[in-house]
Amino acid sequence: MARALASHRKHRKVETRAREHVRDHAASRTPELPELDRLIHERIRLGIVSALATNDSLSFNDLKRVLKTTDGNLSVHARKLEEAEYISCVKFFEGRVPRTEYRLTAKGRAALAEYLDQMEEWIRVTRDEQ
Repeated sequence: MARALASHRKHRKVETRAREHVRDHAASRTPELPELDRLIHERIRLGIVSALATNDSLSFNDLKRVLKTTDGNLSVHARKLEEAEYISCVKFFEGRVPRTEYRLTAKGRAALAEYLDQMEEWIRVTRDEQ
């Protein structure tokens, strides 16, 4: 019985070392990837900053149409970008009709540029791995 237990322990040590070797080898081959800006990475928010990057400003209704989303969804995501100071929001009346207009801030433009650089790095690493 003691001999069987010793053999079992020795076998488990060998298995553990083998697993550690495989894990260490895989970790050494895994490239370091940049951390993505989670605020921009969400689909609707990425759509907002991208649309604003190519336009001086867009109204709420323009963004809603371009992104094919609901009032509530756009409002929630735009507010998150406003809180981060990635976009600015101006509310005014055109005659009696209320309007909301958005612009990309310098901070938002810099965040988008960095995000695009990060994504390009992810793409490069992915293609290199194939």
